[in-house]
Amino acid sequence: MKKNKIFVACDSINILKIKKIIKETANKDIKIGYKFGLEFLNSKNGRKFLVNLKNKTTFIDLKLHDIPNTCVSTIKAIKDLKVNYLTIHISSGLDNLKACKKISGKIKLIGVTILTSLDNKSLKEIGFDKKVKQLVLHQAKLANKAKLDAIVCSAQEVNIVKKVFKKEIITPGIRFNSNLDDQKRVLSPRQAYQNGSDWLVIGRPITRGNIKKNISVLINHLNK
Repeated sequence: MKKNKIFVACDSINILKIKKIIKETANKDIKIGYKFGLEFLNSKNGRKFLVNLKNKTTFIDLKLHDIPNTCVSTIKAIKDLKVNYLTIHISSGLDNLKACKKISGKIKLIGVTILTSLDNKSLKEIGFDKKVKQLVLHQAKLANKAKLDAIVCSAQEVNIVKKVFKKEIITPGIRFNSNLDDQKRVLSPRQAYQNGSDWLVIGRPITRGNIKKNISVLINHLNK
């Protein structure tokens, strides 16, 4: 039976806490990967930790958004980390996406669509005329043109993204309790998989409190 796949968001610069997260999320029921952000990579011990992290699926969430030369240079600078996935904003433009894909090597490039902390009202506030689903669909088409390896989008948009993008879909904004934190476009893990997500990104619902218990609750939720 194919295992469900989850990236645990390691949103801390505390190495001891990160080691605890990795140790206590280990299980036989779910394939676990680990997501690290810009804060961790730039922390005193973060880069060294990632260089030495072996036999784990890793996802560096840098959300690159700059001119092509800068983004290409950044990817080249982190190749020694031997990470599996790296995020780049699709809104950085097709030329940038193609340039980054050309030199990414074994790193899988993930195109970021619209952040799950944004909704239609938020998009209007920052100057976008299109609704979330319209913009996500447009960006998914660009990701396909650039031959990116994966897309990040809300579980609410997975159905429309799958129509134009046939590779991996990674979904943040996942909650299996009532606490939404700062997320707006959310679904439960079971709903996200039913919609067609390949990987889920889950942070605080797993890493806050008793990690082993939270993993157990998640497994039970998925098995219902």
